[in-house]
Amino acid sequence: MILTVTPNPALDLTWHVARLILGETHRADAGAARAGGKGLNVARVAHAQGASVLAVSTAGGRAGVELAAELGASGVPHRLVPVVGATRQSIAIVDRELGDTTIVNERGVNPTDPEWATLFGEVVDALPGAQVLVISGSLPPGAPETLLPLLIGTARDAGVPVIVDTSGPALLLAADAGASVLKPNAAELVEATGLADPIEGARSLLERGVELVLLSLGAEGMLAVTASDVLHARLDAALAGNPTGAGDAGVAACAVLYADGIRDPETILRRATAWSAAAVLMPLAGEISDEWVALEQSLVVGPFIPTVREERL
Repeated sequence: MILTVTPNPALDLTWHVARLILGETHRADAGAARAGGKGLNVARVAHAQGASVLAVSTAGGRAGVELAAELGASGVPHRLVPVVGATRQSIAIVDRELGDTTIVNERGVNPTDPEWATLFGEVVDALPGAQVLVISGSLPPGAPETLLPLLIGTARDAGVPVIVDTSGPALLLAADAGASVLKPNAAELVEATGLADPIEGARSLLERGVELVLLSLGAEGMLAVTASDVLHARLDAALAGNPTGAGDAGVAACAVLYADGIRDPETILRRATAWSAAAVLMPLAGEISDEWVALEQSLVVGPFIPTVREERL
């Protein structure tokens, strides 16, 4: 079973417009509301692909009621801890003409210490049946610094590997606490490590004890960095669509393989890149296209060769 924890869930609201023009009024069909946040997206994708999952998160306020109702209707197994603070909202506006997506994420409200303790208790109760723990998404402002190390350390003590997708100082906390896999994007890696070179940044996380760094490069694909190798997977051409849940789909792929006992970096990289690409083809986060098999077969995988940009004199 894949156990996911979403510390800062969101009610995802998505609208599609013909063309997004700043400062103008836009018309759109009825938007879609969906239980979101990175960990819930991971659970949703893995569940749709036949994996056993359990999603643990929180819900509060009016948005929390909508989140709980939608998640219940989705069929994804879950446990939601009631909290006083309102669940945040995330707004995505998809520009059909350009294929771009503009996102506004609310920061979220920090649960109380007793609410965090209840969430931790749900994780502890579920760990005996888990093959992998995924902690995914941002932390709400004011979240205790001990939260990630406590969750990761508890899982490791139970013999359960941990995959973490987060940003900022939390990324370093996860590395130091013993996460097996980290999945930052390029900007998050620079922010956390202060290193502009992506390989140096990834290796700095490995030096802290991480086994594998999956580094999202957007349209340029994904890197798998281990202590002994750096592999790059990409498509020949970038895909147009909604990239909102692409990284989450990649984490889901890694989690499914880890739950099956597969640790080969190239296998993980191929599946994670294919699922990420397949997510771009879908209108909403938390879904991947059936085209992922063909996408995986068409990937170009090899050593990473950084793009050299010529400077004009």
